[in-house]
Formats: sequence, C-alpha cells, structure tokens
Amino acid sequence: MASPARRAPAKAARSAIPQLSWRAPQPAPIVLVSGPEEVCAERAIAGVREYLRAEDPTLEVSDIRADDYAAGTLLGVTSPSLFGEPRLVRVSGVEKCSDTFLAEAVSYLSAPQDGATVVLRHTGASVRGKKLLDAIRAGQGSGVEIACPAVKRDSDRFDFAVGEFQAAKKRIAPTALRALVSAFADDLTELAAACQQLIADVPGDITDQIVERYYGGRVETSAFTVADTAIAGRYGEALIALRHALASGADPVPLVAAVAMKLRTMARVAGNREPSAALAARLGMKDWQVDRARRDLIGWNEESLGRAIQATARADAEVKGGSRDAVFAIERMITVIATRAPYGA
Repeated sequence: MASPARRAPAKAARSAIPQLSWRAPQPAPIVLVSGPEEVCAERAIAGVREYLRAEDPTLEVSDIRADDYAAGTLLGVTSPSLFGEPRLVRVSGVEKCSDTFLAEAVSYLSAPQDGATVVLRHTGASVRGKKLLDAIRAGQGSGVEIACPAVKRDSDRFDFAVGEFQAAKKRIAPTALRALVSAFADDLTELAAACQQLIADVPGDITDQIVERYYGGRVETSAFTVADTAIAGRYGEALIALRHALASGADPVPLVAAVAMKLRTMARVAGNREPSAALAARLGMKDWQVDRARRDLIGWNEESLGRAIQATARADAEVKGGSRDAVFAIERMITVIATRAPYGA
C-alpha cells in the first residue's frame, strides 16, 4: 500500500503520526478523521475510498457504528476473505463509542489486518474514546490523521472556496469568489454545494455575472455587500443594499459586525508599506486580505477612518440594545461611512 505522500502541517505536537490534508487523503492501516467539520470529513473518507478503489476495484466496504457495536465485528470485517480482496472499514460515532468497541479497537492497533484500512471518525464532541485516539497518535497501528477543524472565520471560508476551485482547475474572478463566500457565510455545506454546482455547470471561467445569475438573491442581502458599498463611498447603493438586506430578514447585529471587521482590517494595514506577504505574516492575515484592505483604503485618511470606526462602535452598541431603533442606528452608521468614503455620496 502506498505510504502517505502529501502532508498538511501538524496540528498538535503530541501527535507522532503523519497529518494529512482532507483534500489529499491517502490510506493507511488506521486513518483517524478528527474534528467537527462534516463537509471536510466526508470528503476525506470518500477520498480514501476512491484511492483504494482505484488501486483495486474489488474493494470491500463495510460500515460500523462505534456506539451500537456488536463484539467481534471489527475483527470479522477486517479479516481476509477467501480471495484476499482489500477491505475498507468505516467506523462512525467514535466519540460515542461503547466500552466493547473501545477495548477491541485498542487491541486491534497492536495487530492490524493486512490489506485492511480502518477509518475512524471522531468529531471531537466529547472525550469519549480518548484512550484510542491517544494510542493512534502515539504511533500504534501505523496510522495517519486527517484533521477537520471547524471552519468559522471568513478567511477560512474564503480559503475553503479557493481550494474547491483550485482542485477542479476552474478559474473564478476574485470579486465573484468574494460574493459567493459572502452569500453563504453561515453554512459551509451550502457553500460547498454552491461551488460544486458552479464547477459542474459553467464550462469556462466563473464571473461576477454568473454568480449573480445563480445566487443573486443571496448575494444582494449579504452583509459584506452593504459594507463594501458603504466603504467604497457608494452611498445610494449602500442604503439600497441595506434596506434590501433588512427586508430579507437580515439581523442588524451581523451587518454592523461585517462593517466593523472591514474597518478593523483597514486600520491594521493603514500606513504600512511592507510587501503584502510580509505584512500578512506579521499581522497573522492572508495576502489577499492585505491587498483588499489596501484597495479599500484608497482615498481614506486617518481622520475619516477614525470617524468611521467611532460611528461603527456607536452603532454596535445601539443595535445590541442601546437604542430603540436599530434600523435608524445602522442607517446613520452607513451615512457617516459612505459620505466620508473615497468617492463621496
């Protein structure tokens, strides 16, 4: 069986086994798929199956639930058959595993079956099964780990979408990508599905117009659309986008948060002349975030940026209960920002 070739950065010093990217999974006698992000975990497990099936189409696939486990099942499904076909055993619910499964799985690590790949899925939702995870990470069972941490930050979602199109060798305009990520900021599963739909449906490059045609309703109500138009000084467009978002049920709190996040990034970048890569590394940001903030800063100065930040802080307090009229508070914030933006109202 091929040994793991492409590795992701190790996520923890305590792990002595190879750490693989969920985008490039490879088999091993034991494959630990850890972390809460189900989209990534499903891709990783499917990738292991596809890898093994490409090596041998006679692959036998078995599924086990660790929380509803019958004694002897693991050894039974991993043992060689009469014809010696390779075996893939997918074990779900390891974070809820029974005592019987835990004992048999730990024992199995000392003598994995030849030709068998056992994939253990642990979401990290509990410490149940920690003894098994520690043993795997210590190097027992000739295992590898595929970490699937939660994707929560905007930069992580952006990186996820970039990876989707890069893996498919499909080009997408940066502004179209930003609009797409903003439209599905609350659900990574939906973002993944949207990326795959565009990849499957669009024969050429993906433009702003294509994203607008597919997901225009969602893009229009995005908090970042409101923030982008206000910061760019397009006052009329910003108010229209804001009212459309509010009419579509958007909450004023995340709308203000989107503006605040962009202004904070602009403030961190302002006045720095370092190359984007160097500045991004020093500030713990991505290159594209630095480049975007520098474009947003055109026409702004220290005074106008300070006024915008103060207006946003006031709006943040008001939409969180400090005012009886949250809509008026956010409209006032947009007015202050847009009328002091590079191109005026």
